[in-house]
Amino acid sequence: METDPLRRPHRLHSHRHRCSAKTMRTKPVLCTDPVASFDYFTMNLALGGKAVQSSTYIYPTLAAAQNAVDGNRQSISMLGSCNVTNGDMNPWWRVDLLDVYRVTRVSITNRGDCCEKRIEGIQIRIGNSLENNGNNNELAATVGPIPLGNTKTFEFKPIKGRYVNLFLPGRNEFLTL
Repeated sequence: METDPLRRPHRLHSHRHRCSAKTMRTKPVLCTDPVASFDYFTMNLALGGKAVQSSTYIYPTLAAAQNAVDGNRQSISMLGSCNVTNGDMNPWWRVDLLDVYRVTRVSITNRGDCCEKRIEGIQIRIGNSLENNGNNNELAATVGPIPLGNTKTFEFKPIKGRYVNLFLPGRNEFLTL
């Protein structure tokens, strides 16, 4: 379930459940159960997170890692709403959720202006380690085709973690979210 990041918290169950929309372009929606708590509410965890990436394309302002979690839903890269790495071997992008959560799904919206196939094969990895820049954390899902500007949600068993990585192993590619 995708949620409005401005939605106010409310009590529903005896445990806390958080969903966050890491909006547009390959912006994952993170649906989580925090490790310990009692209120049920939804919020955008990734929106407040700190993002980093393997490199930044030649336009640092237009391609910064933080653009993928800025709340801007525009999917046209040149409008400054996407992150873009250089054409790296094994490019990656990571958001630090600033706390440990049980993540149960990630939704990814593909860039809307070009390069539809670049997103295919991206691994969604979640965990607490920064070994290999977090790319050794548990594999939650692998991204298949997503048409330009469309969103796909990947649901999986809960995985505890502070870091959510999008990692493209074995390819020399630009990673755009």
